[in-house]
Amino acid sequence: MPSTGGTVVTFRERHPYPGKLIAVEGVDGSGKSTQVRLLQHWLEAQGYPVFFTEWNSSELVRDATRQGKKKNTLTPTTFSLLHATDLADRLAYQILPPLKAGMIVLSDRYVCTAFARDAVRGVDRSWVRKIYDYAPRPDLTLYFRVPVSVACERILSARRTLKFYEAGMDLGLADTIEASFVEFQGRILVEYDRVVEEYGLAVIDGQLDIREQQDQVREHVKKLFALAPMRRRAVPTGRRRVQMRTREGIKIREVRE
Repeated sequence: MPSTGGTVVTFRERHPYPGKLIAVEGVDGSGKSTQVRLLQHWLEAQGYPVFFTEWNSSELVRDATRQGKKKNTLTPTTFSLLHATDLADRLAYQILPPLKAGMIVLSDRYVCTAFARDAVRGVDRSWVRKIYDYAPRPDLTLYFRVPVSVACERILSARRTLKFYEAGMDLGLADTIEASFVEFQGRILVEYDRVVEEYGLAVIDGQLDIREQQDQVREHVKKLFALAPMRRRAVPTGRRRVQMRTREGIKIREVRE
């Protein structure tokens, strides 16, 4: 579990770091990824130091996950543990360092994704929550709620087919991938509603205009900063900041436009 000054940090309470952790959640096709990127651009334009991370992106488990999916050998428990390992690795190298440095960390999916998906796959809810107890609790979690039909339409407008696991085909819920997607993601929506009540997620209507959604996102962030102000960093005219991951950790450097 993360620790600071001898104090163990868990998901049960707010973390003590000077930075802010903001997570976005929602079913596939909810529009959360678009909104978190818009938020990132806005925060950086305001002069805030930002670091972005996303679910299932750790190099440590990427190959194992890809091979397991390709061969269809992932059990629900194995799937859950791989994702927990992914987050643990990113926590150590991508999330905690910038939080400790006073940066804003934006996470496209966080532990609530596991709480919802793993439960639908039949993994015990209390077991999943214990597995992720090592993860610091976000300062703000935004949940983008959309009907499954809308999510499916959005995905298919961007690519021709649904993916095997995003449709829950490994669970044998339906004969066709489209029907399986609707059933699987519908069950995830039910679990997300449970998580919203349990952890107090901020709900945003994902069917609103993109601009309207972003306005609501920014209002939530402004309220967060009003409670706990964040320090901005001035950037000289004609220069911009870039994030660089080195062996020594995350570094922010300024480059000429």
